[in-house]
Amino acid sequence: MKQEEPSVYRYLMNPTSIIGAVLALIATLLIVMFLVLEAMSSLESPYIGIFVYFAFPGMLICGLLLIPAGAWRVRKKYRKDPEAGIPPLPRLDLNDPNKLKLTIFFVLASVVFVLIVGTAALKGYEFSESTTFCGELCHVPMEPEYTAWKNSPHAKVKCVECHVGPGAQWYVKAKISGMRQLWVMVNHSWPTPIQTPVENLRPARVTCERCHWPEKFYAGRQKIFYHYAPNETNTPREINMLIKIGGTPKTPNAMGIHWHIGREVEYIAGDKKRLSIPYVAVKGADGKITEYMDPAKSLSKEEIAKGDKRLMDCIDCHNKPTHIYHSPSEEMDQHFASNTIDITIPYLKKVAVDLLEKPYSTSEEAVAAIEVGIKKYYAKNYPEVVAKKGAALTHAISEIQAIYKRNYFPLMKVSWSTYPNHIGHFYSPGCFRCHDGKHKSPEGKVISKDCNLCHVLLGQIQENVPKGKPITNFVHPVDIGDELYKTNCSDCHAAGGHDIAGGGENK
Repeated sequence: MKQEEPSVYRYLMNPTSIIGAVLALIATLLIVMFLVLEAMSSLESPYIGIFVYFAFPGMLICGLLLIPAGAWRVRKKYRKDPEAGIPPLPRLDLNDPNKLKLTIFFVLASVVFVLIVGTAALKGYEFSESTTFCGELCHVPMEPEYTAWKNSPHAKVKCVECHVGPGAQWYVKAKISGMRQLWVMVNHSWPTPIQTPVENLRPARVTCERCHWPEKFYAGRQKIFYHYAPNETNTPREINMLIKIGGTPKTPNAMGIHWHIGREVEYIAGDKKRLSIPYVAVKGADGKITEYMDPAKSLSKEEIAKGDKRLMDCIDCHNKPTHIYHSPSEEMDQHFASNTIDITIPYLKKVAVDLLEKPYSTSEEAVAAIEVGIKKYYAKNYPEVVAKKGAALTHAISEIQAIYKRNYFPLMKVSWSTYPNHIGHFYSPGCFRCHDGKHKSPEGKVISKDCNLCHVLLGQIQENVPKGKPITNFVHPVDIGDELYKTNCSDCHAAGGHDIAGGGENK
């Protein structure tokens, strides 16, 4: 005699289904609780986000899968009895009041489940696209980049807007790359420092140009560069320039700096960081290609044919538009110019730069050494400054310590000079990678090193420049003769980030 099929409740009353139900209930309560807490407060943490948007929804889905899995195992056990007469698949008879109630409960529970998981999935997507996720979750390896981003002109632009951009294709690529990065994080196997440039970065013309329209570039921009001599009086210096940015760059009539993106310019880099460029090819308005070679690093025809030719875009010059690290000298100049550090404290720039450039094993060690070093120097050499300007000196110490924290990261072996900035040519070869006066074509054309191609000097204030004297060519603080044009600025200034004192006796 066939037995009646057990009720659904009997199927569900097993350890696996009960554990699944408890997991699902706890996960649901935790998700709802944290979502409400987030909506009612400014609570924001990358680790909470990981749990709310990924761990808890995963726990909910796992619990809900365990419920039918346990019931199916019990039903399978009953079906082994030949007298049971239980069909392979469950019957859905809505005329049965119990099954009707269970069906209604299942439908309502499914709606709630979809709403909770859907909300968590949407919020999880937003969270994975946030700068908090990118910068704070991978705290140690990303600390230098995240810190630089927060202090950059692009601090209100999300990481993904530049590193991923619009479209599903690059979103999927970014997430696949993220899985590899997650494995690196779990294994603590990230490189120190992280190598640049980033491989397979999306072309700048489909990311940067979404905001920076080449059609809206203008012909020139006046800019004053403020410098201060590392001498006793921190002597102010100014360089007043007209920067030839160049208008309408994507036309045959392009001129100025942005001429480079008005024409097709390809190059082969001589090293990973693109500090050396031995080969350049320029496509003219008539379609003719002119090749330029550095004779000191000449490439053979085979090497050129096999070489990795890169089409020049924004990033080849603006390679640090967001993750910007400043030299200690630049930082001190900015603080003096903005009057956030007292310029009347003697030798402060020189003392600060010397202390900032010393090797430290940790940021804490550096912060302590900077305070001790500055106090010791002025107590020994300028006790009157300590007596009269104690508060200003204390404030200066805190600002100099902050300079270190923004530009030096011992754990990642990163300092301001680790990632060269190709804009300009003061601390890295920059423009002179190509514009060195040495790259020549077979026809005898030369990529010029003429300063006036990119900027025009309007005026200069400096110790060795008579007041009111018209200046059309840059005057170096110290007379170095023809070396001014033979030697790159970075050959001297990159080491230690120093400026030239230009007179006066340093202590």
